[in-house]
Amino acid sequence: SGNPGKMEYRGVLLQSGKEIFREGPFEEGTNNIGEFLAIVHALALLEKRKISLPVYSDSANALLWVKKKKCGTKLKESPQNAGLFELIRRAEQWLLNHSWNIPLYKWETKAWGEIPADFGRK
Repeated sequence: SGNPGKMEYRGVLLQSGKEIFREGPFEEGTNNIGEFLAIVHALALLEKRKISLPVYSDSANALLWVKKKKCGTKLKESPQNAGLFELIRRAEQWLLNHSWNIPLYKWETKAWGEIPADFGRK
């Protein structure tokens, strides 16, 4: 998958490796958009289930976007990615309307290896 190109994202429990959600593939997305949506999806799911687990992402950009409650992508909206941009708007709205105590951490790929939620395509 190129960047931009087909994009999908998922959440994986760190201890077991069990996949807890997966979305996509979406046409014409970017890795950072996928990371942003995955973080927000994880936060919403954990809040809904009243579970406090740390959320890791290997994207410093996506973590910053979540902190700012705004997706900072430079990708332009198009007919091919309109559905993806609708998800981005919903994620931003969720962030604006919720607060959370769930810790967000940067995954240190160099020290720890590929983050388990990646699809092993790097």
